[in-house]
Amino acid sequence: MLGHTTRSLFHVREYAMSSIINAVHTAVSGLNAQSHAFTDLSNNIANSQTTGYKASTTSFEDYVTNNELANDGESRSDSVSATTRQHTDNQGMVTTSTNSTALAISGNGFFNVVQATGQSNDSTPVLGTQQYYTRNGDFSQDKNGYLVNTSGYYLEGYNVDATSGTLGTSLSAIQVPSTIAFRPTESTKLTVTGTLDSSTAAGATLSPSMSTTAYDSTGAASTVDLSWTKVDDTTWTISNVNDPSNAATVKFDSSTGAVSSVTPLNSTGTSGTTSSSTSFEYTGSPQDMTVSLSGITQGTSTDATAPTMTSDSVTTFSGISMETDGSVMATFDNGYSQLVAKIPLTTFADPNSLSAQNGQAYTATSQSGSPQINAVNTNGAGILTTGSIEESTTDLTGDLSKLIVAQQAYGANTKVVSTADQLLQTTLAMIQ
Repeated sequence: MLGHTTRSLFHVREYAMSSIINAVHTAVSGLNAQSHAFTDLSNNIANSQTTGYKASTTSFEDYVTNNELANDGESRSDSVSATTRQHTDNQGMVTTSTNSTALAISGNGFFNVVQATGQSNDSTPVLGTQQYYTRNGDFSQDKNGYLVNTSGYYLEGYNVDATSGTLGTSLSAIQVPSTIAFRPTESTKLTVTGTLDSSTAAGATLSPSMSTTAYDSTGAASTVDLSWTKVDDTTWTISNVNDPSNAATVKFDSSTGAVSSVTPLNSTGTSGTTSSSTSFEYTGSPQDMTVSLSGITQGTSTDATAPTMTSDSVTTFSGISMETDGSVMATFDNGYSQLVAKIPLTTFADPNSLSAQNGQAYTATSQSGSPQINAVNTNGAGILTTGSIEESTTDLTGDLSKLIVAQQAYGANTKVVSTADQLLQTTLAMIQ
C-alpha cells in the first residue's frame, strides 16, 4: 500500500514539473512575441517622419503541440509566435514639398530605382543591376545630373535618345546633365542686343555683320546675316545681307538712346509706314521671322558694344521640371522645354509580399508576383503629384497605445515566468 502511495506521489510531482515547464515555455514564447511587437512598433514610431515609409503590424498566432495536459485526444495551445505583416499597399498622405523635383504617387505603383555599386575614375556612379522599387519620390539631381532620392536610389525611366530624339523602350537611370543640348525647334524670333556707336560716320556700314543660326521646321540649319548702316545722328538702317531689299530704318531717341520707331523699306528703298514697335520683319531663309530690336541702343563710343543676334532656337540649359504624366523636361533660357525621359510606375499582384530592403525600397518575390510596368495613371498604377512627397503611414497615436498594451503583456508574461519559478522551487523541495 505504501509503495502504491509513493508511486502516485511520484506521478503527481512529475506531472506538476511538466506543467510548470510547459508554463515557462509558454511564457517565454510570449516574451519573445511581445519583443517582436516592440520591434515593429518602435520601427514604425522611429519612421513616422520618413518619406514613403509603410508602417507594419504584428500578427500573433498560437502553436498547438502534443503535451500532457491534452485529454481524450485533444491538443492545447502552449506557445505563441509573432510575425511582421507589411502594408505596402496603404496610401500615405500627399503633402507639398519645397523640392520642385519631388514626386508623390497616389495609387498602387512604385518607382523603379537602382543603387550605385561604386564610382568610376571620373566620379560618375557605377549602377548595379538589381532592380528595386520604392515609394520615396523625394528626388533631386546629383552633381552628374542623375535623379536620386534621399535614400540614395537612382530613378529609372525611358530616356530620350539625344541624337534621334526618340523615346527608349528599356529602363535606365535618368540623367539630365547641364551640358544637354537643345534639339532645335523652328526659329520664330531673332533677338538683337548691343549699343551702336553714335560717332560712326554717316553712310558707314558696320563690319562684320550680325550673324546667327536659325532652324526650319525639319531642324535644318541656316545662317542669318543682318547689317547696320549709319544714316544720320539718330538714324540707322538694318538690312538682310542676303537680300538688301529686306530692310528697315531704325530711329533712336536722342536722349535715352532707345529705339523710338522702326520704318520698313520697300524694294525701291522707299519708306513704308512708320511703326512704334521695336521689331523688324525678316524675310528669307529658312523662313520669315521677327527680329526684336528692343535690346539695341545708341550711345557714345565709350558705351558702344558690338551688336549681336541670337535665335530662339539657340539656347542654354537652365534646369529640369517634372510633369504629372511622368515626363521629365529639360528647361532652357529661351522659355522652351523638351522631353528627356518618361517615368513609368510598376505594380504587383501582391505588393504586401515584396521583400523590404534598406531605405524604403523593396525587391520582387515569388509571392509578390512579377513586376508590371505601366504608364502613369493606367492599370491602377496611380497618378503623380509634382513638388510633393508621400508621408509615412505610421499612426503615431495608435502605435503608442499599442506599445503600452505590449508592455503590459510583456510584464504579465514576466510574472508567469516568476510564478512558475517559485512553483518549480516548491516542487523540487517536495521531491527532496
